Amino acid sequence: MPDFGKALIILGIVLLIVGVFFTFGGRISWLGHLPGDIYIQRERFDFYFPLTTCLLISALISLVLYLFRR
Repeated sequence: MPDFGKALIILGIVLLIVGVFFTFGGRISWLGHLPGDIYIQRERFDFYFPLTTCLLISALISLVLYLFRR
């Protein structure tokens, strides 16, 4: 059971971080507009893929999870 409790604590911290990100994410103007984010605009078609932003967020989440596993 101690492993289950530890997993719940980690899940709670991750949910807290995601909640803070959703709350204050709109105020970070550069997030989603980094160099490497793909944006294609045509007459009646817009395509946006935040590649660099996804990689940055993935690296941050991986770092946080690595630090909690130690």
